[in-house]
Amino acid sequence: MTNSPAYEVAVRAEATLGEGPTWDPATGRLLWIDILSSRIHTYDPATGRRTLRGTEQHIGAVKPRTDGGLVLNLRDGVGLLDPDDTFRWLHREPVPGRRANDAAVAPDGTLWAGTMRYDEAPGGGTLSRVTPDGRVSTVLDDVTVSNGTGWSPDGRLMYYTDTPTRRIDVFDHDPETGAVSGRRPLAEIEKGAGFPDGLTVDADGCVWVALWDGAAIRRYTPHGTLDRVIPLPVPRVTACAFGGPDLTDLYITTARVGLPAPHPLAGSLLVIPGLGKGVAQPAFAG
Repeated sequence: MTNSPAYEVAVRAEATLGEGPTWDPATGRLLWIDILSSRIHTYDPATGRRTLRGTEQHIGAVKPRTDGGLVLNLRDGVGLLDPDDTFRWLHREPVPGRRANDAAVAPDGTLWAGTMRYDEAPGGGTLSRVTPDGRVSTVLDDVTVSNGTGWSPDGRLMYYTDTPTRRIDVFDHDPETGAVSGRRPLAEIEKGAGFPDGLTVDADGCVWVALWDGAAIRRYTPHGTLDRVIPLPVPRVTACAFGGPDLTDLYITTARVGLPAPHPLAGSLLVIPGLGKGVAQPAFAG
């Protein structure tokens, strides 16, 4: 079950809270962010070219848009960055003491955006569905640290982590309406093994999850069976996503926040080439 495929350092960095790796097939780049440093990173594995862009407030996630540009899950709401670098709000709803966290794009092109309290107060966060025209509906309103969200290859299941629960939950998902129901645990992370953070779903329907304070990536089958554990050298592993032209390389973000003596690679973007086969992620339709 446990194995140690060779990881590589895609981008050596000191991100305070690296998060949200996302492959953008239109540009052949990997997008990722540093939440607490308010930065958007891009990495082109074909050329090694990197870019860095600051945002005016803390950012929880960045995803590509169908017609170019980016959608941003920001502290005060959801914004759009156009291809010409113009910024505008799609939905603005500032809540004192609350910030954005992880987000994902559903098969229908809507954005599922998570929030949390800065003090991580129980129940202080949400998970909301944002349509391309900016309409927002709250899906979950009793969340502590809204994190990984992903869908099965057929779009009929949605996976989700509220990190302090130590669970990966699964919902039934209606691809036509976006409605979810039947929440139930898929798997629970045992004490001492870390906390579930960001996740991704592969072409076999297996769920790969990053373990905060667990120094590992795990894969669970659609039945909730743990079938793979990949140890990593950094304790705070935050998220993972398949990328590359064939979606076979697993990119992994990490963090150094709160570590008194961070590992030299804490905050870097790692990659394990040829680890599996991902599913192409839709772009936000707004």
